[in-house]
Amino acid sequence: MSELRFESAGVLGTGMMGALFLTTRFDVVGAKKHRELRERGQPVMFACWHGLLLPLVHIHRHEGIVVLVSEHDDGEYISRVLERHGFGTARGSSTRGGTKGLKALVRAARAGRDLAVTPDGPTGPPRVFKPGVVVAAQMSGVPIVPIAVRPEAGWRFRSWDGFMVPRPFSRVTVEYLDPVFVPRDATRDETERTADEIGRRLNEASGS
Repeated sequence: MSELRFESAGVLGTGMMGALFLTTRFDVVGAKKHRELRERGQPVMFACWHGLLLPLVHIHRHEGIVVLVSEHDDGEYISRVLERHGFGTARGSSTRGGTKGLKALVRAARAGRDLAVTPDGPTGPPRVFKPGVVVAAQMSGVPIVPIAVRPEAGWRFRSWDGFMVPRPFSRVTVEYLDPVFVPRDATRDETERTADEIGRRLNEASGS
């Protein structure tokens, strides 16, 4: 019964997104930064706030990016929608102790796959960049590419992350910030400072 529920949600969610984004206009800023890395064969780790994920699923569909998704039931629903949009999924946590999730990301990066994480997920606090994401970048050797999403108009759910759905016929600005390379010998204090700095930049660029 659960399998049917998850699969039905995946089909429904994919259909609704397809209809919504037929009318959405996107302004993309700074994409050259990560495209040049990709052209040199350097995988990247995209990072965006959990509540602003939806437009990026549409923009990056069918690129084979591997997304870190929680192992909770909510994560299963998200996985079904992502997989129908051509993403891979790695199940686990982005917290410092989330060994399973971190290892899955490292394996994907070593196979040449781009990665994507929501550094405040899966349960918050919202718009706080968790150091575990920086550790994952350190372990995998890929730069973090923060993505700021600024919707012109949208609906926000009453969820922990204020999940945003753009209004039909509205405009969404997507800005790729400068890549952040994490030294392999970075200390715990350094990774925590890096997480704080990326979070600050991401909030400034997101208008929050």
